[in-house]
Amino acid sequence: MELTVLGCCSGMPAGGEASSGYLVRGGGTSVLLDCGPGIATALGALGGPAPLGAVVISHLHLDHCYDLLPLGKTLLTMVLDYPGGPPRAAGAPDPLPLYLPHGCADLLRRWAALFPVPTLPQLDRAFDLAFDVREYRPGDTARIGALDLELHELRHGAPNCGTRITDGAATLAYTGDTGVTPALEDLARDVDLFVAECSLDRTDTGPQGHLSGADAGRAATSADARELLLTHWTSDDPAWRAARRDDARAVYGGPVHAAHAGWTDRVGALTRL
Repeated sequence: MELTVLGCCSGMPAGGEASSGYLVRGGGTSVLLDCGPGIATALGALGGPAPLGAVVISHLHLDHCYDLLPLGKTLLTMVLDYPGGPPRAAGAPDPLPLYLPHGCADLLRRWAALFPVPTLPQLDRAFDLAFDVREYRPGDTARIGALDLELHELRHGAPNCGTRITDGAATLAYTGDTGVTPALEDLARDVDLFVAECSLDRTDTGPQGHLSGADAGRAATSADARELLLTHWTSDDPAWRAARRDDARAVYGGPVHAAHAGWTDRVGALTRL
């Protein structure tokens, strides 16, 4: 199993890096975890959405879901014919499974309707034709090819689930956005790679729900995670990111890495692009 960071910024893209998006490949398939601004472009550089087995959205904040609409339109345009345009593949692709927190599907359909294309109305139906929308609840599981997924409820200002993925040989866990919560230990227990948000330089005691570097390190320690990848940066300053990595290293004895666009981990055997 392999993880590639497509984007790692909190909020909007910055410093040439996209917002949240992580490509997991293994077991003959691939899963996209979150799809923030800039992720559709980053994914296009790796072959586009056609090879995906599923998309999983941790929560419906814009920096984690904004590029779902262009991704869906990309899937539709792969088979729609334009006069004078390039030839298209015969037939429509199977809709791509899209896992969303319960209650979010109608919101996305209303969003798509804000940008009508009267001359090609199929493009208005990304969340009906391009995606197979599946709303999940905390505790749900899914199987995508040979990958097994578990959704773990965490603490954030919007309903958010972290995702735990295993291919039977290796396991990774991704937080989405979360504050400090005992549920992090269940999400990351004994994983080979713990992908943890690291938005702050100190513990968040308010309602928003984010982690500091030290918070992520303590969670990795309590869960016995083998490696820690810090992400969801609120600054593109390398010194700021290095300081958060040092904060994590002060409380966690395993390898700690700072995410950047293109960073790749063959889960259990570190590699770099």
